[in-house]
Amino acid sequence: MRQDAALRDAARAIYDSVYPTDELAPVGFEDAERYRTIHYRRAVQAAQEARAAFTPQGGQLPLF
Repeated sequence: MRQDAALRDAARAIYDSVYPTDELAPVGFEDAERYRTIHYRRAVQAAQEARAAFTPQGGQLPLF
């Protein structure tokens, strides 16, 4: 996912918000991404769903 910086940033924000401590996720975002943990995959899925919710029907998000 490194090729899609916006999606990666969204996934990281979700990951850090949902799993703020070691009790909730055993590793930080970088390691979770490297090892494709379930926590990472869920954060990516949430980022993809959020992007879809913000994308106009038949359109694309504006580039900032």
